Amino acid sequence: MTVRTRIAPSPTGDPHVGTAYVALFNLCFARQHGGQFILRIEDTDQVRSTAESERDILQALRWLGLNWDEGPDLGGPYGPYRQSERKHMYAQYAEDLVTAGHAFYCFRTPEELDAIREERKAAGQNPGIKGDLELPEEEVKRRLEAGEPYVIRMKVPDEGMCEIQDMLRGTIEIDWAQVDCQILLKSDGMPTYHLANVVDDHLMKITHVLRGEEWINSAPKHKLLYEYFGWDMPELCHLPLLRNPDKSKLSKRKNPTSINFYERMGFMPEAVTNYLGRMGWSMPDEREKFTLDEMIENFDIQRVSLGGPVFDVEKLRWLNGHWIREELNDEQFMERLQQWWFNKDDLQTLVPHIKGRAEVFSDIAPMAQFMFSGMLDLKPEDFEHKKLEEGEVKRVLQFTLWKLEAQRHWSKDTIFADIKSLAKAMDMKMGDFMFAIFVAIAGTPNSWSVMDSMDLLGPDMTRSRLRYALQILGGFSKKETKRVEKEYAALDV
Repeated sequence: MTVRTRIAPSPTGDPHVGTAYVALFNLCFARQHGGQFILRIEDTDQVRSTAESERDILQALRWLGLNWDEGPDLGGPYGPYRQSERKHMYAQYAEDLVTAGHAFYCFRTPEELDAIREERKAAGQNPGIKGDLELPEEEVKRRLEAGEPYVIRMKVPDEGMCEIQDMLRGTIEIDWAQVDCQILLKSDGMPTYHLANVVDDHLMKITHVLRGEEWINSAPKHKLLYEYFGWDMPELCHLPLLRNPDKSKLSKRKNPTSINFYERMGFMPEAVTNYLGRMGWSMPDEREKFTLDEMIENFDIQRVSLGGPVFDVEKLRWLNGHWIREELNDEQFMERLQQWWFNKDDLQTLVPHIKGRAEVFSDIAPMAQFMFSGMLDLKPEDFEHKKLEEGEVKRVLQFTLWKLEAQRHWSKDTIFADIKSLAKAMDMKMGDFMFAIFVAIAGTPNSWSVMDSMDLLGPDMTRSRLRYALQILGGFSKKETKRVEKEYAALDV
């Protein structure tokens, strides 16, 4: 069997553990069958995509040992492997579907689309965009000649059932009435995920697609596109979603989700990969601890359980402890410790902040302890402020977190600009505003510049500490969160 399987992470955010989980299973499946594992960057959203986020994804996957055969950094016979570098080819495929009668030009305005959604909802129908969307041929021609903006949508049946074959789930039936007329080409000429994904998988000769189960509802659109183009569809396998310990969908609000966080915390990559391998899959002998090579050797996709696998950080810590004690001799332990933080390059970044404050070398460890720690030992009383009530302190932390979560270019200057704009919008003096930030990040209001600290700690540890500080203070209830979200949206930041 010739196998070409791929992972296609979007570079619009942090390198997520869910991405690594799917990448691991794709890699194992490809290697088990002597095939190729391909990395493709889906960056058609040019507003959110950045070079930094792509770099983070590649570095995180390599740190885990999930190495690909073809990709944006390696090249290959079916490149380029960034969708932004392939964008010139997608429009013609969309136009071909229009010519063949499988897609149409849609000139509907956002207001008209909202009205359609409301009408369908009132009629008890799926509120997705469907129904009376097409215009007569002469009207379409007139609008095109007038240069009116449009999108290209695919045609979708109104009745019947779509059958999807899944390697784990067998036949999945989805009512066509629940499938909307998906946009294929946006008004700016860029493809949506659905068109680019199908075209690229075909051109790259992908034979198997292993992806998260959140894509099941998109499978009918993809199947239809393959039929419209007259192409063979890859075999599909929808992996179960990762869950928090409370069984909810894995989210950064309840669990650190960035691979960068686990690297910064000092986890061994072998242990993280091992733990991800336990997410819904098990070795034939059921042992907990195994290497990536051992997983590949024993991999069988049919051993994947459809029950939602729980990603528990405490269980990962326990497994990581076993890796440290059982796999590292003393010399290797010291080498890993140096690689993690205690190396010349990383320590050199602290010198400007420590040297001017230390009188003896023994001052250094207490002063810089927070830089080498994970979550700090904080108590609610640590955040007590002479001028700010607890609700205001929590808003400072929450608004700062939301603002920094949207930051794509992490540096001291961008952090400072974000925080200064927030303090101004909340009509607070910087000293009062910064108090809670200092405590959350450094454990004390009496540290060196917290902007420098956040820059050095990086976005993942910084955001995790802000979330943890909110947790210490009790956070916001669901009802409060809605109100606070409106307050944040109303700020001019």
